[in-house]
Amino acid sequence: MNSHMMLITYISTLTFVHVLLSLIGIGSGFVVLFGLLTRRRLDRWTAIFLSTTVATSATGFFFPIHKLTPGLVIGIISLVVLALAITALYVSHLAGAWRWIYVFGSVFALYLNVFVAIAQAFRNIPALREMATQSESPFRFTQLTVVTLFIVLAIVAAKRFRVAHA
Repeated sequence: MNSHMMLITYISTLTFVHVLLSLIGIGSGFVVLFGLLTRRRLDRWTAIFLSTTVATSATGFFFPIHKLTPGLVIGIISLVVLALAITALYVSHLAGAWRWIYVFGSVFALYLNVFVAIAQAFRNIPALREMATQSESPFRFTQLTVVTLFIVLAIVAAKRFRVAHA
């Protein structure tokens, strides 16, 4: 196998793993968000969400990219936010302000994954790509709607969530 074919295989495999981790992170993240909103701490789901979301962000750095891209910036921001959320949960045990840091960090990390998923959908799904090609308005409207929804959900979750085990 020549080096070009090896690179194609590497990128294809990495893309598959990256997308799979992302989808697991998004799915488990919504379960965790539901737990936050219903005042339940779902420890196993949280571990899945945090680990797959960290892995999603980390695997983004293994693509052969030679400059700083918006995706890499989002990955860096996500890893910083996740480090704070993980510290809040596993080191500080959600004491005091760490509860809010955990809630906002978790919801923000989930939002970043959803933001990227929407951007990729508009880039890779032909009907959405066509809409975005004709006008950036559908993409902007979708992202504005999603960020507004996540802000509201984060505020409600922060007010409702307490440190009870599932």
